[in-house]
Amino acid sequence: MERMAVRAQTVVFDALLASLAFAIAFFVAPTQPELGFGEAGALSFFQFAALYAAIAAAFSLAFRSELSPWRYVSIPDALVLARIALLTVGVFLLFVFVLDRAEGLPRSTLVMAPLFQMVISMGVRILRRALHEHALESFSPLKPITDRLTQAPHLLLIGPPSLADTYLRDAARDPDRTFNAVGIIGTDRRDVGAQVRGVCILEAIDRLDEALADLRRWNRYPRAILFLEEPGKLKGLTADQLGRLKNDGIRLLRLPSIVELSQHDGLTLLPMRDINIEELLAREPIELDRMAVSHLLAGKRVLITGAGGSIGSELCRQVANFGCAHLTVLDFSETALFEIEREMRETFPHMPVKAVLCDVRHAARTVAIFQEERPDLVFHAAALKHVSMVERHPREGLLTNVVGTWNVAEAAKAANAGQMVLISTDKAVDPTNVMGATKRLAEAVIHAQQATSNSDTRFSAVRFGNVLGSSGSVVPIFKSQIERGGPLTVTHPEMTRFFMTIPEAAQLVLHATAACHEDDRHDSRLFLLEMGEPVSILDLARQMIALSGRRDIEIEITGLRPGEKLTEALLDETETSLPAAPKVLEVISNSALRMTAGHLEDLARIARDGPSEEVRRALFELVAQVRGEKPAGQPSLRVIAGSGS
Repeated sequence: MERMAVRAQTVVFDALLASLAFAIAFFVAPTQPELGFGEAGALSFFQFAALYAAIAAAFSLAFRSELSPWRYVSIPDALVLARIALLTVGVFLLFVFVLDRAEGLPRSTLVMAPLFQMVISMGVRILRRALHEHALESFSPLKPITDRLTQAPHLLLIGPPSLADTYLRDAARDPDRTFNAVGIIGTDRRDVGAQVRGVCILEAIDRLDEALADLRRWNRYPRAILFLEEPGKLKGLTADQLGRLKNDGIRLLRLPSIVELSQHDGLTLLPMRDINIEELLAREPIELDRMAVSHLLAGKRVLITGAGGSIGSELCRQVANFGCAHLTVLDFSETALFEIEREMRETFPHMPVKAVLCDVRHAARTVAIFQEERPDLVFHAAALKHVSMVERHPREGLLTNVVGTWNVAEAAKAANAGQMVLISTDKAVDPTNVMGATKRLAEAVIHAQQATSNSDTRFSAVRFGNVLGSSGSVVPIFKSQIERGGPLTVTHPEMTRFFMTIPEAAQLVLHATAACHEDDRHDSRLFLLEMGEPVSILDLARQMIALSGRRDIEIEITGLRPGEKLTEALLDETETSLPAAPKVLEVISNSALRMTAGHLEDLARIARDGPSEEVRRALFELVAQVRGEKPAGQPSLRVIAGSGS
């Protein structure tokens, strides 16, 4: 009722504004009758005004203009008001011509009334928006302009004018501003000199240093820089520049990404946050198909193993963002499980969350948990992933990565889960280390489950490369070495790796899973995320040194570690790929062997009773059978046209 009352008030007010516009047009007409009350027998001015207002109110209701809040008025609203005014005067003329052939109506009124109606209706709305956005404060005689400019730290915006306009419009509605925008660095030199909501576009992005020098001279040097676009989309910024800015005490900020938006529903101005080094190093980000992922997750019971790890925890955040009905977080690390459970309960207080401390190597315990939780969707991210550590402890790698995957798959079938997804790695391609070999066998386990079972559970695996910022990865290691003053250790000057950020990896896992979920196929699927071009580890080290703003840190070459390769591939020579979704390929494998329960029993027995060398030998013998004949050279990823890259 309250909402209907507000809408009715808006319609009445629009009608009053229309009658006011008509009155002004009527009385300023050069040919108006005496006093403007019409001739004998003709309609009076008051009848004209009432009729005009009634018609205007009717068209306001017809076009539902009352649904547009005045404080958010925009160009589309102005077009609606113009349409209402023109239709109002047209229908009004028809009525008065039928009633008395418009005897007492000055003809110029018919031209001026809609013009005045548009100007007045839009004018009061603009005034309301100006009050809402505190735009009139600049005219206050009691508030000097110097006070207004210095009451908040200075902020420099970097990005296209359209995004600057959106940010400044939202920021104007916030009376307690954290920052005060002093300039914009655009992406097109043709925009330099223009203004966006009173803020000047100082320079293009390739002249950032010159713009900062000017701001320093004008005593407007920024204490923070806000990137309006994803940092990966901005071209022209160098690591040296960003390092100097950070070294100068300037905060590098960005708005939340599309994945973070749902956590801030209802806020007018989304909170800014500091940019991570990983975001500055990453390639151009992907666009997530939110509709398909929402259809996959909304209202579903989801279980994530390894939920406390880098990928597992990010999957938890994104799954929760899409409104799953229940989330089960499973991990063998007590500390990691405690942290992800606490985060989920604090960030998503209305979503049911259950934390389970469990080792996936224990088959009976895993099956019992799955039977109790009854998940619709399982993401299996639990694994031992550090190459050098698994190389020294092959028994643990085999039991966790291979036997653990088999246990989770069996538990998913027993619980009638709709789908299980294995998180794999590019190190499974032509593996030269134990970790890669165990992940290749884990992929074979997923393939075998679908082929040898009559269950309705669908199995898939998603393979991708290194993740920037994950625990134990090269970026956190370089960070800690920089904080200690160096040196940065690189194993080989020619080493390259594929990289993506943690959120991007999790997004693409969901994207690939949604693609699998949408079709009618029930065979096992292996998906490959497009990783872009491989990154030189030596160049990465140099970039991070530059971003730190320090020049006294050296790089030390330490030599390859056992099981480490110079380059990674995303496809085996025995595999081909086909496009499955944007930035997702499906791997077609010609595996020479199907994993069976017998293979798993043999491996588990060797892991329990045999020495490490026998475990390693058994792993690689089985991998060789899975792969068929060993490839002679290093394969490379061929991106197929139309795959969305």
